[in-house]
Amino acid sequence: MLIPQPNADYVRRNLLMSYHTEAELHLYTPKRYFRATADPSVFYQLLRHRSKRGQWPFVIQMGGSSPLGAIGYVNAAFELNDQILKGEIPEPDYVFIAAGSMGTAAGLILGLRALNMKTKVVAVRVNSDRFVNVKGLIKLISKTNSLLSSLDPSFPRCYFRETDIEINQGYFGTQYALTTEAGTEAISLMNRYGGIKLEGTYTGKTFAALIDDARKSKLRNKVILFWNTYNSRDFSESIAAIDYHKLPRSFYHYFEGEVQPPDY
Repeated sequence: MLIPQPNADYVRRNLLMSYHTEAELHLYTPKRYFRATADPSVFYQLLRHRSKRGQWPFVIQMGGSSPLGAIGYVNAAFELNDQILKGEIPEPDYVFIAAGSMGTAAGLILGLRALNMKTKVVAVRVNSDRFVNVKGLIKLISKTNSLLSSLDPSFPRCYFRETDIEINQGYFGTQYALTTEAGTEAISLMNRYGGIKLEGTYTGKTFAALIDDARKSKLRNKVILFWNTYNSRDFSESIAAIDYHKLPRSFYHYFEGEVQPPDY
């Protein structure tokens, strides 16, 4: 169940890849962002699948973040610590990450605190502040911590105040998935000097925040880690032969209309 968003080349690729993986796609405009299952069009699909398969589908709320999912980035913090202990990288002072539904930030912040690392997470808001805010992030961290502690009593209980959390608010722009000038510049710089692909919704805006802080000398003499959450796998061969007309008609305009630059 996908909500409309500004068009981009990666949107086209993701839609074709979703078709390739045999996902059932529906485009709709939700009336309730916080309780998607209350939306009539969503409820219809729940009933349809209940009737067809004999069981209710598992519902992932908008954004996709959950305590169970955030555990993946708790694990990522432990992997980062292993790399540091092996001498592969120095311990970062700051980690810059995108914050869209906050699961990445929640997991990393909790994992780093559990390990007593000095590293501070800078979560760069790339979605509406209705979805990305300090109180909501602390709540997700707490739920993730409770889940881990219930599964493993040895996992430490960690407590956070609002002053412990940093959400950079300055790079979202005006709309989710709408590119910004700073983000576009950041994407170009990363591609030119690093040969690494970013995109305009999440990682471009996050790297723009890092660049701006560096230019303002806020990061002088600090070890900085940019956490690139953009998929690095090339699935172009899997989608090369797919005709977009195989998708539901409601998605055709993403292939027939203009797209935002850039796409590297």
